[in-house]
Amino acid sequence: MAQEDSFLYALSSNNAWAAYKSHQNPNFFSNLARGQSPEILWLGCSDSRCPETTILGLQPGDVFVHRNIANVVSPTDINTAAVIEYAVAHLRVRHVVLCGHACCGGAAAALGDNRIGGVLDTWLMPLRALRAQHQEELDAIKDQAAKTVRMAELNVEAGIKVLMANPVVAEAIRDRGLEVHGCFFDIASGRVRDLGVGTGSKYLARAARKKAGEEVVRGHHAQLVFNGGSAVMTVRA
Repeated sequence: MAQEDSFLYALSSNNAWAAYKSHQNPNFFSNLARGQSPEILWLGCSDSRCPETTILGLQPGDVFVHRNIANVVSPTDINTAAVIEYAVAHLRVRHVVLCGHACCGGAAAALGDNRIGGVLDTWLMPLRALRAQHQEELDAIKDQAAKTVRMAELNVEAGIKVLMANPVVAEAIRDRGLEVHGCFFDIASGRVRDLGVGTGSKYLARAARKKAGEEVVRGHHAQLVFNGGSAVMTVRA
């Protein structure tokens, strides 16, 4: 039997998903159609393995999104700048998240000396410049996978500096407490970790709470509180 066309399968899957969501909540799509008020702006990589809403366990309408090759944040990129301005100044998101990831092809390419060809070489120039700035540190890492991870982390750190210097972002941090986070997604485990760059003061307190033995894990519909070996679930309205 011939392999099913991937696009036709996607359309069929969409029909099933829409029917399921409508059955689960008859008002779900009509509520979405009234407008959006996301609290998170996600700046991520275009990699097909990094779908932000899915890996965060959230729903359509929860995350405003901009993705590009290797999650590059450049002060001269009007596309990224327009997304940031709309999300921060008009949607008034509470969090801006810049997230890199493991197994990033852009980070791996930036570590090499060979040309890729076309516009990709131009696009990856900021990463190659970043590599040159941190050449000694990167050369000390012998494992190639670990070196690629570090390159991706450095890219997030550099992007956070650009974000923090953005006038719209800086104004929102000053006037209404916008939070800016640098994160990293480990594809092999499915976990997102905070790199500790950006504003992040609230999340230092969370880390201290975890160290004390209590961790709160929130989903879209429930909240799990872990304390020692016990867990209590409370369902959100």
